[in-house]
Amino acid sequence: MSIVSCVSTVAVPAAAPRFAGLRRVAGPAALNCDVEQPSAVSLQVSGRASSKASRRCVATMAGTGRFVTGGNWKCNGNTASIQKLVQDLNAGEITADVEVICAPPMVYLPWVQSTLDRKYALSAQNCWVGEGGAYTGEVAAEMLVDNNIPWVILGHSERRALIGESDEFIGQKCAYAISKGLSVMACIGETLEERERGDTLNVCRRQLQAIVNAISPADWEKVVIAYEPVWAIGTGKVATPAEAQETHAGIRAYMAEAVSASVASAVRIQYGGSVNAGNCEELARCEDIDGFLVGGASLDGGAFVTICNSARFNN
Repeated sequence: MSIVSCVSTVAVPAAAPRFAGLRRVAGPAALNCDVEQPSAVSLQVSGRASSKASRRCVATMAGTGRFVTGGNWKCNGNTASIQKLVQDLNAGEITADVEVICAPPMVYLPWVQSTLDRKYALSAQNCWVGEGGAYTGEVAAEMLVDNNIPWVILGHSERRALIGESDEFIGQKCAYAISKGLSVMACIGETLEERERGDTLNVCRRQLQAIVNAISPADWEKVVIAYEPVWAIGTGKVATPAEAQETHAGIRAYMAEAVSASVASAVRIQYGGSVNAGNCEELARCEDIDGFLVGGASLDGGAFVTICNSARFNN
């Protein structure tokens, strides 16, 4: 069965790119800078009109995985605010069929682990590309596993831009984390400039290709793809449901092409980028959105529970 009714025309490089390590970047300004990238592949998506959107990719095999919502607390909070957040989360009632994951700052992980209700799984926000050693400031996947932390977020745009992590480096990090038993929320997404050039799917494909090159088809059972358009992260701007659905359908089509139809159907694709309690229901109704990766709104316990429960609108 075809994943989407539109047919993609692509030219994927025959050889996997070699690891190039970290790029040299110019600090926070890099979030808005255009970084030189390899030649992009092309993907053309044909659409059809609908009552809710003027143009969208028509999916004929939507995702089949359980809805999954992650809360990325980033580098926010202090002892008092995190105690309050945990209290609010514990008091919240998760009524939908949804897997929920919280990612506190590393220093607060042990305390949150000891106090957060078991209806929430825990995630780290990063881990190193290999075994531990002389890597000041890093944390090894083995350390997370040793502390019963089951998830890790890798490839976030803030680490790509501010730390200079390349596609290939992120692919290798995903492979190593999975090999040690972690599950991965692997982030991808385009900048505003890339979107305006019409390169959204080209960028997503390039970033995913590095992970495809590094892991086996079976490893995708341990991966959730988090599509986060960089221009929507923390800006208050959000992709329309039609825009998000079109991109998610294109990502699923790529996964069928690059890995297999069964992996494409099973892999869960989160949307991230200014998701909040007010827009989550409409986004959750999109057939190829399998969950959310939430930033700022995850720091509000009540709002985050509302976002998690929007899973009931996902068919």
